Amino acid sequence: MSADTSSPAAPLNARVGEVTERIAQRSRDQRQRYLDRIAAAAAHKPRRQALGCANQAHGFAACAPGDKAVLREGQGASLGIVTAYNDMLSAHQPYERYPELLRGAARGVGGVALVAGGVPAMCDGVTQGEAGMELSLFSRDVIALSTAVALSHQTFDAAVFLGICDKIVPGLVIGALSFGHLPAVFIPSGPMTSGLSNTEKSKIRQLFAEGKVGRDALLEAESKSYHGPGTCTFYGTANTNQMLMEIMGLHLPGASFVTPDTPLRDALTKAAAQRALAITALGNDYIPAGRMLDEKAFVNGIVGLHATGGSTNHTLHLVAMAAAGGIALTWQDFADLAEVTPLLTRVYPNGTADVNHFHAAGGMAFVIRELLGAGLLHGDAETILGRGLEAYTKEPVLAEDGSLAWRDGPAVTGDAKVLRTAADPFQATGGLKVLDGNIGRAVIKTSAVAPERHVIEAPARVFHAQEELQAAFKAGELTSDMVAVLRFQGPKANGMPELHKLMPPLGVLQDRGLKVALVTDGRLSGASGKVPSAIHVTPEAVDGGAIAKVRDGDIVRVDAVAGTLEVLVPEAEWAARTPVTVDLSASHSGVGRELFAPFRNAVGQAEKGASIFAFA
Repeated sequence: MSADTSSPAAPLNARVGEVTERIAQRSRDQRQRYLDRIAAAAAHKPRRQALGCANQAHGFAACAPGDKAVLREGQGASLGIVTAYNDMLSAHQPYERYPELLRGAARGVGGVALVAGGVPAMCDGVTQGEAGMELSLFSRDVIALSTAVALSHQTFDAAVFLGICDKIVPGLVIGALSFGHLPAVFIPSGPMTSGLSNTEKSKIRQLFAEGKVGRDALLEAESKSYHGPGTCTFYGTANTNQMLMEIMGLHLPGASFVTPDTPLRDALTKAAAQRALAITALGNDYIPAGRMLDEKAFVNGIVGLHATGGSTNHTLHLVAMAAAGGIALTWQDFADLAEVTPLLTRVYPNGTADVNHFHAAGGMAFVIRELLGAGLLHGDAETILGRGLEAYTKEPVLAEDGSLAWRDGPAVTGDAKVLRTAADPFQATGGLKVLDGNIGRAVIKTSAVAPERHVIEAPARVFHAQEELQAAFKAGELTSDMVAVLRFQGPKANGMPELHKLMPPLGVLQDRGLKVALVTDGRLSGASGKVPSAIHVTPEAVDGGAIAKVRDGDIVRVDAVAGTLEVLVPEAEWAARTPVTVDLSASHSGVGRELFAPFRNAVGQAEKGASIFAFA
């Protein structure tokens, strides 16, 4: 499939152009240094031929005879496979059979495919609310480091990346950009088939939180929801990752949401390998990942994030990913783009549908066509297919002979309750807002929050661990309006765990008619839902951030309309308060956490991506 180089259907929105230009100006020097570095690393011949003979021999010692001949004497391209396969993640289990598919596809075009290395991939669903979750965000940077190790042999002409879930894709992108002279193609495995509806699952969770059903009923519901290979079907970080890889041009068109272990899925996997081999420096269609992922690509990703109500985690991940390519994003860029981006989808937790319903209603081809038609995407952005996003308004199909083909995506939504046009959106602006005030700077996801709850003003109830909040709920202590302030949950404190297990009890309180909000320097992820939550508060409490000054009973105002996050106390009193400190040693050992002390010491602020890397 070749890219359509036609112009976007509408002139570029002025705000999108302004934000892109200011990112480019802000990033100019560091971006140029990055481009110079990857240009110096590029070679228009197989890099392995510059290695010593012993080095080369080690590199193909275990290869099949035909592959060995290509690597030893031929000019065929070598494709490195970086895989996050494990049996623990439902989304990654299908990757077990991908290497053989990729090897066969590479041989079919005269190349070789080798597993270059594996990267860790933890399941946030398993670790949610547990000690292991305190390693989750740091695993992103471990994955980036592992990717660098995999590609450090300098024997590859391109790379494909097998990863789907929360920290895995961002980590792989950071690692790929470190080797940005190589073409990079990301290959998904797709979502699991639909099981128990997300609405029913959420209902059972709340009933369990209220003590109205037992653990057996909860486990039965969860098992019917998460029941087979593929990503979880709600629109959390994993599926937001897939949207981003497609709208940023790193997937083949329409690849994101095809279910695992199907003929179409296998055909897309093989085609991805062959496309990666077609765009190496050995040929005439060289598309290095570091050049392709430019300011336009990242702005397209942010617009897609807003248009689909995607995961709040990407206010961290996109910043860190962009920095790896010499591009400086800020939360203000997100906020300004949200003001002009309509919300086109309703997928749980922002609605009742799952990603399979979204895909059936028109999916990514429909979203990209609508955004192009509204002038909200850079239609001339470069992709793995070349310049232009028009190719991404098409969807893949299998022809009668079994070959892979693309056809125009649907021009009309298949379900207006799930997917709408830019002219008739669910809401006029995107689902993320940046909050500023005397507590600090934070983000809030409003796409799933009822409009009457976009402003909450109530007394603070302060907690230093999510278990404390859950215990207070179970003890029946939370009976009045409140803003739950959960602090010392930032990256330097304890790795910034997701706090999704707080949503059922807070949702119960809200359903009882109370005004409820959450303010935290921790994370919630794309699974955050109907409770207004100001998250990623920065500076974090352990850094002496103002969130550490809040006291029980202070009146806190979370205002997603005005974009403010305030404690309503006299300015002089607030300035005179000393931030509290706590003993965090219990979160610094056990379940491997002692090994991550260097990460906690080196990690930057949430607004800078909460990364251990300094890409200045």
